[in-house]
Amino acid sequence: MAATVKQHVQLALSLPPRLRTFLARYPPAAILPAGADPETHKTPYQEESPNPFMPTKHPITGKWHNPKYSLRRQAELVKLAQEHGVEELLPFTRKLNEEKLRKRVELGLRVKGTGVGEKVKGHKHERTLVAKMEKRREAMLAMPDLIREWKKVGKRNWTKFPK
Repeated sequence: MAATVKQHVQLALSLPPRLRTFLARYPPAAILPAGADPETHKTPYQEESPNPFMPTKHPITGKWHNPKYSLRRQAELVKLAQEHGVEELLPFTRKLNEEKLRKRVELGLRVKGTGVGEKVKGHKHERTLVAKMEKRREAMLAMPDLIREWKKVGKRNWTKFPK
């Protein structure tokens, strides 16, 4: 037990100061002491705003307050956490890799036709290419029969050959 606590302390001390400060102010439920209830075991920062990455609504005035951490600072914290392998300890933000990946899959590349079930309009020759190549393939498959027919009919009677 004491060895794992020492390992956790060493890991925490190896984190950069900005990340260490953030995790001290907003500790995730995963690193709370054993038996501690996340609802009752809150820091003063967490009581003020449970998720510092999300805007909060004032209970009395109903006005929205900006998040405690701007999008730029959120991105910096997420990058630091990724480098040190503790990204899953951060609260939800749209800067997390999982969220970015989910949004990329949902919306595509934001280029028309790259989303799910979309097609790019393209030029006329690009749109008709598949049908044209299919016709050409069928013609090539029927070519040996045509050649046999032409050889039977002969050179002089090609003009009489049915089309």
